[in-house]
Amino acid sequence: MVEDDGEGQAGSSARPLKTDLAAVRAQIDGIDREIQALIAERALFARQVGHAKGKLAAAVEYYRPEREAQVLRRVVDRNQGPLSDAVLVRLFREIMSACLAQQEPLKVGYLGPEGTFSQQAVQKHFGHSALGLPLASVEEVFDEVASGAADFGVVPVENSGQGTIQSTLDMFLTSPLMICGEVELRVHQYLMSRTGRIEDIERIYSHGLSLAQCKNWLRQHLPLAEKLAVSSNAEGARRARNADDAAAIAGESAGQVYGLKVVAGPIEDRSDNTTRFLVLGRAAFPPSGHDRSSLMVSIRDQPGALYRILEPLARHGISMNRIESRPAHGALWEYAFFIDVGGHVDESPLKDALAEIDVFAGDVRVLGSYPVAVP
Repeated sequence: MVEDDGEGQAGSSARPLKTDLAAVRAQIDGIDREIQALIAERALFARQVGHAKGKLAAAVEYYRPEREAQVLRRVVDRNQGPLSDAVLVRLFREIMSACLAQQEPLKVGYLGPEGTFSQQAVQKHFGHSALGLPLASVEEVFDEVASGAADFGVVPVENSGQGTIQSTLDMFLTSPLMICGEVELRVHQYLMSRTGRIEDIERIYSHGLSLAQCKNWLRQHLPLAEKLAVSSNAEGARRARNADDAAAIAGESAGQVYGLKVVAGPIEDRSDNTTRFLVLGRAAFPPSGHDRSSLMVSIRDQPGALYRILEPLARHGISMNRIESRPAHGALWEYAFFIDVGGHVDESPLKDALAEIDVFAGDVRVLGSYPVAVP
């Protein structure tokens, strides 16, 4: 009897554990049904918003980045764990992306081919329901958005280690496009090849900025390999797949697209390696409540001209995040200044400061006011 009782006790102690696990799984199934029903309900309301706006020309007419930023900030403010802010923002971004795509997917141009960090930035900002359009150059991204072939474009503008991407800034000297968003993307660089063996590598393809981001690692591990700059990291991966003695530096996604094996990585020299991207559009958007504005200032050749541009900003307590100078198109030795400041041009105090800028000092063009990137 003692043995029987012992076996019965052991069995009874195991059975509640199984019962509890089944109950938990049943609760999870019930929550999943509720989540799915709520997402469907949200999608129906999103469709009603589209109907309320009337018959519009394209999906771009329905997209409101300021509203999206407000929703995502509330997600972060409400979050009490256990999931991280970044995970919840990504989930809600995909829900909003899918709901918006009911009308028509947004068409977003980016520096291609498939597998670039620019494509990752598109997916982070617009979600996977947007239709990405891989293009051959940053210039082509500007052109496709300006022509209406793309609703928006995403272009890199600066890197935390290598600084500003001057070719992107130069496009604003002549382009009519507006900046309507920004994306910050943590960038991990991987050395990849067809064989996966470092001893086979004689040449390395990558974008020039990525080669610069990994120069110390390359100097230490592959000092004799030829470094070849190409139009994008994904293009480097595409080329590297054709020879055993070639390699590429790119993100892991590019290696998956082009069938490469990881040799080493991450190999970027800075642990905080981050690239900032700009979202290009054809129209300005209202304030979101937490915005940044980009200005292009062409100053006249006279003493104190730049000071008279900046002084009202300082007096009104406007935070200046960045200032860059580029040669202006036109007269020799004249420059345009690109300035990022806090605030939206339709709201005080930035609105008041811009109204006080001395028009005799130079010309100020607002390139865009847009929501600060949500993590």
